[in-house]
Amino acid sequence: MILYKKPFIAILFLLAFVLVGFGLPKNLQKKVEKELQKVFEVEQFSMISVQVSDELNAELPSKISNANLFKILLDEQSLGYVFVDQAPSKTAQFDYLVVFDTKLKVIHSKVLVYREEYGGEIGSKRWLRQFIGKTGKDRVSHKTNIDAISGATISVRSMTNSIDKLLQTIGILQTNKIL
Repeated sequence: MILYKKPFIAILFLLAFVLVGFGLPKNLQKKVEKELQKVFEVEQFSMISVQVSDELNAELPSKISNANLFKILLDEQSLGYVFVDQAPSKTAQFDYLVVFDTKLKVIHSKVLVYREEYGGEIGSKRWLRQFIGKTGKDRVSHKTNIDAISGATISVRSMTNSIDKLLQTIGILQTNKIL
């Protein structure tokens, strides 16, 4: 009887992992995969969740879970990282992603789902280009180095603050040799 428990537990664990997938909702997972295919110019890749201890996570400006920061691999080769999260808008939240290269420099960002009538201009490629090249050593602010968008003030502040917290988090994870 004891011999059967371990394989059963292993199969149950594997099944749970397959059913949960990457921890992203299915509609977001497809959008994330499509963006990563374009950014890295690959069809197939793996997303491995980055694990952070509870103690370190308590210190991070952006909280890391098994469903928001992933290492992107092609076979055994690292392509970079992707962070997927939500930020508040006026009455709802919007989903966004930020893609980093292997040196942890922002190479792409995108608003995946915007749920408001106003402020969707933050999803424009032109506005999002302001974040490209930023690293964990950089700070971004809607007051100093990120352009405003008329009619999207709340969303601009929210996205900029979210990316600034993410950059600070990336810097801390680098210092702690997690990334």
